[in-house]
Amino acid sequence: MPSLSPGSDMSEKLLSSPPCLAAEFEDYVLGVKTADLSQCDTDRMALLERLAALLGPDGLLDADDDLTRYISEPRGRFHGKPLAVVRPDSTEKVAGVVLLCREYGVAMVPQGGHTGLVGGASAARGELIISLERMRSVREVDAADGSLVVEAGCTLSAVREAAAEAGLLYPVSLASEGTATIGGTLATNAGGNLTIRYGNTREQVLGLEVVLADGRVLDELSPLRKDNSGYDLKQLFVGSEGTLGIITAAALRLEPAPRQTVTAMVATASVDHGLELLARLRSHLGETLSACEFLPRLALDLVLQYLPDSRDPLGQHYPWYVLIQADSGIAGDWLEAAVLDGLSGAQSEGLIADAVVADSQARARELWQLREAISPAQKVGGVSLKHDISVPVGRIPAFIAQAIPALEQAVPGIRPCIFGHLGDGNLHFNLTQPESMNAAEYRALEPACNRIVFDLVRQFNGSIAAEHGVGLLRREELADGQRLKVEIMTRIKQALDPANLLNPGKVI
Repeated sequence: MPSLSPGSDMSEKLLSSPPCLAAEFEDYVLGVKTADLSQCDTDRMALLERLAALLGPDGLLDADDDLTRYISEPRGRFHGKPLAVVRPDSTEKVAGVVLLCREYGVAMVPQGGHTGLVGGASAARGELIISLERMRSVREVDAADGSLVVEAGCTLSAVREAAAEAGLLYPVSLASEGTATIGGTLATNAGGNLTIRYGNTREQVLGLEVVLADGRVLDELSPLRKDNSGYDLKQLFVGSEGTLGIITAAALRLEPAPRQTVTAMVATASVDHGLELLARLRSHLGETLSACEFLPRLALDLVLQYLPDSRDPLGQHYPWYVLIQADSGIAGDWLEAAVLDGLSGAQSEGLIADAVVADSQARARELWQLREAISPAQKVGGVSLKHDISVPVGRIPAFIAQAIPALEQAVPGIRPCIFGHLGDGNLHFNLTQPESMNAAEYRALEPACNRIVFDLVRQFNGSIAAEHGVGLLRREELADGQRLKVEIMTRIKQALDPANLLNPGKVI
């Protein structure tokens, strides 16, 4: 390969055009045109042979193997045909794969649990998928330090279990945590249900181990809390969606495990009342308020159809519901009384119409299942146009009040299914198919609905990608709305990956 320097004509050319073996994606436009695979058959076979020798048995899956779970994605929007799938089992082998791909000019797509919703881990025809699923070791748990070091392929649930065994908590919780991997949650800066208290994944990272585009390994795994020795490089890779380097391991912050937990579902007449309830509970419960989720009646109805054994938590219909969880690492039995006192005060002020407090762990799990099943349950209502957005918390009611009438005017009969993380402003602003419209007609209106939602997001100083990332699905929207930001990101990409071999076409 030619020697490249950041900002050179050659590097800019390669940044816009993936090399020989990575051809254009079949179901979306990358904005590039690349060579046909037939021109590279000899190099392709040579590369596969060398990868097989490097990785050993089970390390390479090619066209003769079942690649379905690596090339399909949850929403079924993106489909491609990768060159192959490699499954390295060590950081050294990941580095070896990168060096070989660099030699042959082959683009790579890092992949974790493949639970992403924006096509960030979807491979184009001819790219090499690098699955980290065999790198699952928990290298170290340090209870005294409140940290652990784990490899990227370890699932989020496994990390939470390892922390729990040490009497600690890894405070990132997702509905997909049984499948989602640490590498994937780091690469997308995943949010989840506990963000109101602990922050996104970014806040949990103490150190990273990353394979760079040139095959070198950046070892910044030390779990230091304080380190002002220059730029905080680890944060450059968190949220970069595999475009700057391949995360192979991480040192993560742990928190004290809860010794008291209280879960409650309350009914409110409006989102405004829900926001006032949030403010009251934050003041009343302080740092013990760990989660505050909200959902509309439509979402609950869909879940009750999707899960026939589930039950309506309050027995009658209300416009909105708020799911609350409070936790404390301090032993005792005072937290439930504090939650009940807070809810009682809110009810006397007319902020809540009804409430139920879980009287067992099993009942608490039932309440959380109603929230976590919303995404798959939306299929019951037909096509769902999904928007993962955020706005400042205090402006949530005003945003919804403007967005819904505009959408109803554009698409009569549209059924907004808006739910999410009330405490951090992250709205899953999903729009369910009108009952009077067929799926094809409704899908054709997606660009118009997107325009209404995203234009309002910008008016409210929000984000078009709150926790799912940008990937392929929101790449053009990001480019249109934040040109200077994208320009700076492109310069960083050119500096770290001048040949554009790492997840090309994603994010920027």
